[in-house]
Amino acid sequence: MRKVLLYITILTTGLIFLGRLFYLQIVDTSLAIRSQDNAIKVVYDYPQRGYIYDRDGNLMVSNQPSYDVMVIPRNLKPFDTTEFCNILNLEREDLEKKLDKARIYSPMLPSVVIPQLTKSEYAILQEKMRNYEGFYIQKRSLRDYQVDHSANVLGYIAEVNQKIVNENPYYISGDLIGRAGVESQYEELLRGVKGVKHIQKDRFNRDIGPYKDGIYDTLPEKGKDITITVDNALQDYGTRLMKNKRGGIVALEPGTGEILALITAPTYDPAKLVGRSRSRNYWELYTDSIAKPLYDRGLLAEYPPGSPFKTLNALIALQEGVVDTRDSFSCNHGYVYGRGRKLGCHAHRSPLSMIPGIAQSCNAYFANVYRRVIEKYPTPQKGMDAWNMHLRSFGLGQFMGNDLSTGRPGKIPDADYYNMIYDYPTYKWYATATLSNAIGQGEVLMTPIQLANMAAIIGNKGWYYTPHILKEINGQPIKNEKFTTKNYTTIEARHFDPVIEGMHEVYKSGTASTLRIPGVEIAGKTGTAENFTKINGKRVQLTDHSIFVAFAPVDNPKIAIAVFVENGYWGSRYAGRIASLMIEKYLKGTITRTDMEDWIMSHSLEDEYAKPLSGEPFTINK
Repeated sequence: MRKVLLYITILTTGLIFLGRLFYLQIVDTSLAIRSQDNAIKVVYDYPQRGYIYDRDGNLMVSNQPSYDVMVIPRNLKPFDTTEFCNILNLEREDLEKKLDKARIYSPMLPSVVIPQLTKSEYAILQEKMRNYEGFYIQKRSLRDYQVDHSANVLGYIAEVNQKIVNENPYYISGDLIGRAGVESQYEELLRGVKGVKHIQKDRFNRDIGPYKDGIYDTLPEKGKDITITVDNALQDYGTRLMKNKRGGIVALEPGTGEILALITAPTYDPAKLVGRSRSRNYWELYTDSIAKPLYDRGLLAEYPPGSPFKTLNALIALQEGVVDTRDSFSCNHGYVYGRGRKLGCHAHRSPLSMIPGIAQSCNAYFANVYRRVIEKYPTPQKGMDAWNMHLRSFGLGQFMGNDLSTGRPGKIPDADYYNMIYDYPTYKWYATATLSNAIGQGEVLMTPIQLANMAAIIGNKGWYYTPHILKEINGQPIKNEKFTTKNYTTIEARHFDPVIEGMHEVYKSGTASTLRIPGVEIAGKTGTAENFTKINGKRVQLTDHSIFVAFAPVDNPKIAIAVFVENGYWGSRYAGRIASLMIEKYLKGTITRTDMEDWIMSHSLEDEYAKPLSGEPFTINK
């Protein structure tokens, strides 16, 4: 028995040793990998980033060569730091910090020490690289902007942070990635695929040629070129019109949902975020908490929509059957309700029915219309939810699902919201408690892109394509059902005709009659929204916002537009002029209303924006 036990013990021990040997040599490759890490240097070959073109094929973004100084910390040998720093115009302390950071990241992997050398720095350093063992120069491309506008649309590229490196194995320290705009949204299309070279090293750590004759090497694949829906000329023109103003412009093609213009003001030259000065310039833009040039007002700013919102209340009232186009309401400079409260209105003839009510933007008319919608139902809660349901079918109060890199949903209140505000059922609330919604004030908030989409829906008589900015990839049209499927509202098509007629009358005889464009029939709606802020803890009313929405031509819309100018007084003063000029520029290519163009180009609102800081009073006339 003892002999058997001895044999079993010897056999078992032998099997254990054999199994461990098999595991170490066949299964566990960590030692081989560690050996390869010591004997093989991996060098990445960065591809050209894809170009960006506008809808007409005009080049907006290309590439320019750039050279980065890389370091592999474990390969460093003593070198003349003074000479090295002088060549690169670098402080010795900064160099030491960069080398420490590289060691922490990885002693064996390359890290960027100095990004984006100038041509002169590259020429001098290239001749002396043999003196700096452990360093090498890596070529890659930076963006070369062919335009000085559209920074919010195009975005920029910057180095990846550690969080991205940890989450995405494609990137390593020092890689560049799209940030904001199209660069971010379509990063995977634009970046291409890195090539890889494996360099064999000898025992003295010298390069001796490709590892295994380069069988593991790969070539870089250039990023895909993309065409965006933006019209470069229109974008440039809108940017110039918004100089010295704050706000946003969004223009859409109603028949496709393509974004023709997406403008935020103030803005900046995208070239400022390229090169060695990128970090300093970005910090200046980021810390500008007053003008906020990095804040995309076309997508992010949630404003009260003002009078353009009245068109939606008219459509809901027609769909709910609570008014028809012949119903008229009186207006005595406003609408009196509940304990002598009054919703004011400007002077115009009275009474008015729907079409002249839209043309003259009568607050009293729409206060009556709104109350009829809410009070049609047995409780204000049910009426409010029915109203909310119609508005959400226009894409309001929610993200529309576009392909833009940022955005906000706006706000469309419902019964639950007012139940919370008024502590229902402890206190009851009625339609009059929410009457500001009738004129696009109150709790309603919309972004400029939602306003533009609303104008497109009205022009289309009840449907829209989800707004989007990508048009083609490598010259091939995109095939995305999300952007080629019609979205329908809850409003029947027949109800849009009187609203469109009313918006057409806005130009013919109403609040925008002085803004007509020869040869172009436009349907539009002016808007003026109250504007409040807090100064020293007190709520202060500032100069009103100027709003305008429109589409043209009336019978077959090719462009729908929303313009929002902060502190712009009233709808036709700034926003209406800008919208009319943008429509003429897009449809005709030239400007005949040079009187409006001269006025807009020569007028600034910078003094208005300075008033909260200067203490000057706010006025309604200028």
